[in-house]
Amino acid sequence: MMTMPPIRTQKMLSAIYHCACSRSKSVWFPLSLLPLVGICAGWATRPDMPKPTPISNEFDQQIRPLLTKYCLPCHNDHKASAGLNLAAYPDASSIQRNPVIWRSVQTRVRDKTMPPQGSPQPSVDDREALAIWIGHTISNASANPAPVVRSPGRVLIHRLSRSEYNNTVHDLLGVNSRPADDFPADGGGGGGFDNNADTLFVPPILMERYLDTARALLTEAKPDRLFSARPTSKLPRRTAAEKSIRDFASLAYRHPIEPHDLDRMMRLFDSSIKRGQSWDNSVKIALTATLISPNFLFRIELDKPGVAESQIGDYELASRLSYLLWSSMPDSELFRLAAQKRLHDPAVLQKQVKRMVSSPKSRAFAQSFAGQWLRTKDLDTTVKPDTGKFPTYTPTLRSAMVEETIDFFDNIIREDDSLLHLLDADYSYLNEELAKHYGIEGVRGTEMRRVSLPDHRRGGVLTMGSVLTLTSYAQRTSPVLRGKWVLEEILGAPSPPPPPDAGGLSQNDNPEAGLTFRQRLEKHREKPQCAGCHSRMDPIGFGLENFDGVGKWRSEIGGKPVDSSGILAGGTKFSGPIELKVHLLEQKQAFIHNLTEKMLAYALGRGLEAYDEPAVKKIEAGLAKDNYRSETLLRGIVESYPFQYRSNK
Repeated sequence: MMTMPPIRTQKMLSAIYHCACSRSKSVWFPLSLLPLVGICAGWATRPDMPKPTPISNEFDQQIRPLLTKYCLPCHNDHKASAGLNLAAYPDASSIQRNPVIWRSVQTRVRDKTMPPQGSPQPSVDDREALAIWIGHTISNASANPAPVVRSPGRVLIHRLSRSEYNNTVHDLLGVNSRPADDFPADGGGGGGFDNNADTLFVPPILMERYLDTARALLTEAKPDRLFSARPTSKLPRRTAAEKSIRDFASLAYRHPIEPHDLDRMMRLFDSSIKRGQSWDNSVKIALTATLISPNFLFRIELDKPGVAESQIGDYELASRLSYLLWSSMPDSELFRLAAQKRLHDPAVLQKQVKRMVSSPKSRAFAQSFAGQWLRTKDLDTTVKPDTGKFPTYTPTLRSAMVEETIDFFDNIIREDDSLLHLLDADYSYLNEELAKHYGIEGVRGTEMRRVSLPDHRRGGVLTMGSVLTLTSYAQRTSPVLRGKWVLEEILGAPSPPPPPDAGGLSQNDNPEAGLTFRQRLEKHREKPQCAGCHSRMDPIGFGLENFDGVGKWRSEIGGKPVDSSGILAGGTKFSGPIELKVHLLEQKQAFIHNLTEKMLAYALGRGLEAYDEPAVKKIEAGLAKDNYRSETLLRGIVESYPFQYRSNK
């Protein structure tokens, strides 16, 4: 079993480790090989060198005392502050089985928000040692005494979401209507996306809608879409019907129709003909049954008996690809490659990702994934700025804000751009109204187009009007909401909900009783029950205070200059959005880790589990090696073990 070096030597080992990496020009050695790096550098050649301490012994001797002294007083069986009970993790293996929780602990230890102000604080060395140990422990399967068991996970049968249904019937039938917009709303499950299989239920009212919608769609559909064959003097009526039904159902089911399913459809056709219905209507009755079949409404992946887990089939992989990148059914090329059993070939798969991303249909990926990850979809539903306070906020401006985010994300994916440009970039997508809102001259017309930004006050999703509006209240900005959004959606470090006695602030951001809004918020932060979380959120939000409640730049609030300075929990000082973005770019590893987890959860249609951690780490390593290119992320996901395999139990 691989062991970790004594904790007091880890800083020196890390330095050797980074040095070795730079000399060899490799990207990263697995952290589990740190002891070997030490040996190669001349360590362990001296007879007086101490032997490495097993990770379990190290926890008992050095880590548990730190947790007991600094963490357990607030996070124990009786007082689980913020819902976190660290006493529930009595050994290293229990920590390794819960990497998400302990990564959050590591972040808060490192950024000095844990322990909270007013509590005993560890020394600089103890704090760094604890953070390093947590990171090494949850990152290295080979160094773990109880490694995570590899599993691709299991996704239940996956009902088409509303957007997937709309896109699928468009591609299948050639219709332009969006019937699923009137279906009951989809829930958001693990990962926060509406394509999560666990939350895509089928209530009775939805089944009724499916039947009515199927009939309406077949009336609206183009006939060259429904009838691949028609009766002729050389082609009997039943033979032509069988071909039309087989071809249509094979597309709708996203795999060749089984003989017994075709037999059922043909019995419907025969029965209709006997009742005196026309040939066209009789075929449509069978096609109606196709559109309300579970084979159409659900993405079904069959278990393979006798094995615990197995590689998915080529048709199943085609659907996983198309619903990831297009939110729709596979096209003819994917069907052709699936029939030839070639999709699992890495070279073929890579070529298909490039092709699919370059298609106009990939915009659906930006709309669905980015719209939900960044929560900008909320601008069309729950976000309602006070137009009396913000009269320039019009429906057309709101639409332009949403489109800016989608166009920007779509460009990064389509152009294989660096994912770090999501945090800061020198361009965006604007029309005349949005450019005027931002104070940018020279843009004319309603069409969205790429525009170079004059300075770095704008650039990246953080300073887009969509994000700044959804993280504000109806009548004022909210440094708390904005800071919380950055922590959750950008850095993947969510804060717990506020305690019931936290209190609140007025909806007005003008000075009151001689205090600016910022001063009132800082006074609110003095409450012991509020200080811990607010010390993380508020400084980030303060850095965005130059943007008002709908994202317009301002230099004054209530006649007083805007104070956009902040001191982060770790002591870093900054002022304004430009310096804030610099700080976030310094945390690019946290951002990339969070984005990788989000996109993998979206691709799998389920929340991530501990057994997905190795796949996430492998994808991250590829990104670091390739300058964080977007295609590298997509390719890493579609080539990953959980994307290409499924558990059969």
